[in-house]
Amino acid sequence: LNELGFNTIFVVTWNKVMTTYPSEVMKNFTGVAIDPLYGNRDPLKELIDEAHKYNIKVIAWFEFGFSSSYKLDGGYLLEKKPEWASKDINGKLVTKNGFDWMNGFNPEVQDFLLSLIHEVVLNYDIDGIQGDDRLPAMPSEAGYDDYTVNLYKQAHNGKAPPKDSKNEDWLTFRSDILSNFQIRIYKSVKEIKPNVIVSMAPSVFPWSKDEYLQDWPTWIKNNTVDLLCPQVYRYDIDSYKSALAEMLMYSEEYNIELLAPGVLLNLGMYCASEEFLSEMINENRKNGINGEVFFFFEGLKKRKEFFKSIYKDKIDFPNLE
Repeated sequence: LNELGFNTIFVVTWNKVMTTYPSEVMKNFTGVAIDPLYGNRDPLKELIDEAHKYNIKVIAWFEFGFSSSYKLDGGYLLEKKPEWASKDINGKLVTKNGFDWMNGFNPEVQDFLLSLIHEVVLNYDIDGIQGDDRLPAMPSEAGYDDYTVNLYKQAHNGKAPPKDSKNEDWLTFRSDILSNFQIRIYKSVKEIKPNVIVSMAPSVFPWSKDEYLQDWPTWIKNNTVDLLCPQVYRYDIDSYKSALAEMLMYSEEYNIELLAPGVLLNLGMYCASEEFLSEMINENRKNGINGEVFFFFEGLKKRKEFFKSIYKDKIDFPNLE
């Protein structure tokens, strides 16, 4: 990565309801301290130690967010804590794109995710933490559990939430809960280590709010994010330009230095061409954006020479303050 000119690694830390570091939180909760794939190792510490030798920052990516499982009907986490399940209008577990969801509106679930984040910030020389399109996020079909329904009733003179999950007032009510949780994430991390970066990689707005209740312009307005990496995942340059322009429209009055668009490099059999990658990077620079985040690592092997040339003059990570 150093040879290719990269200055930051976003490393998966929380995935498939397991951690990639020895976690006391998970050991106490499930009896499994770390993904068994890693045995007695501590991959997170190993990566931090090596990356810092090359002045590469490491940001702990809590990829799984509020998901409890993938195509496992909630998995063992919700077997252990059924009261943590999210519910749709029919009282069924919320599943979207194969992912089963905990109830991210529930303070207990929020505290659980915070305990993992705090554990990493306290115990590792980490440079930052990151949520994505599952943290803080919830499918807009969710929110019909007893806790969230009662919360809505309290704020609406006993009136139940609309049956239409895309009702604008109902969308905003739930996205505000997640925006308030974003405040908790930010403030609590800064209380532990003020210099730790709080990074978020939500979907593009307003789709992010309509589908996953991620109102990230409000996160920026509330000063609760240091680095924002919206997932501008597109397959042609015209679509990328359009999505980038929309992203800038919703964040134009704020510091452009906090923006580093997410670029789709590799997914399954797809790998972006060198020409397309160059076009996207050039479009970023035309708009005053000085960096981007690539998803994901496997694509670097396929485009090694390209990155060597495009980032031949390695730039240190910017001061985001």
